[in-house]
Amino acid sequence: MGESLINSGWILPVLLVMVGLLVGTYGTLIGVGGALVLVPLLLVLYPQATPQAITAVSLLIVLVNSIGGSIAYARQKRIDYRTGIIFALGTVPGVLLGIWTLNYVSRNLFALIFGLVMIVISAFLVVRSEPSRTAGLVNGNYDCNRPLGFTLSLGAGYLAGLLGIGGGIIHVPVMVYIMCFPTHIATATSHFILIFTGATGTLTHLSQGSFGSNWLVIVWLAVGVVAGSQLGARLSKRIHGKVIIRLLAVALAITGLRLVLG
Repeated sequence: MGESLINSGWILPVLLVMVGLLVGTYGTLIGVGGALVLVPLLLVLYPQATPQAITAVSLLIVLVNSIGGSIAYARQKRIDYRTGIIFALGTVPGVLLGIWTLNYVSRNLFALIFGLVMIVISAFLVVRSEPSRTAGLVNGNYDCNRPLGFTLSLGAGYLAGLLGIGGGIIHVPVMVYIMCFPTHIATATSHFILIFTGATGTLTHLSQGSFGSNWLVIVWLAVGVVAGSQLGARLSKRIHGKVIIRLLAVALAITGLRLVLG
């Protein structure tokens, strides 16, 4: 279904590894899977690739990145598994609906609207500082509105399936500002949720044949992503939560501008 991404012979494997390293590090650090960086880069490197091919590759790399990052975060004991599983259950049907929409509906107007929304969220994150109040711990879990999080996860999954950018752009702000999670717990838990998001999207695109002959590109990207995910998890222990939120805001602004400007 998707046009092959391997259509520019000058793209060297070392460049793809470097892109993967950047995606893995940045994505793990801010808890969004790295697709906010990867999708715009793929659009630039492969201007003839179909949206299906771009999103298929992106969601598979999100899966690789989220597995690597979640392993590192699990060792640091920073993942709220109960919340993560509940939110993931909401994400899965959203991903399926997003991929279905991608096949049948024009994305131009939606891309414009979504880009503007991301820019607004980015501005909000820059203006508003990290909350000092955190939800109370109950048996190792945060006392928060999980039904609301489940509902919002449907939207996060829909955007992930439609744009191939993962659902962390919704999960991290929701957990930090609405549910009062500490930022470092929110980013780690968001990364855990992305395992389910990426797996659902990857299996769906695989069944539709969206990957084409893009496996060599994926392999080289994955090499860099695996290393970057470990580096991002290590850096996250040394960077204050406010800085992580600012990094998320930058990623949202860049991606939002790319969508608005086309």
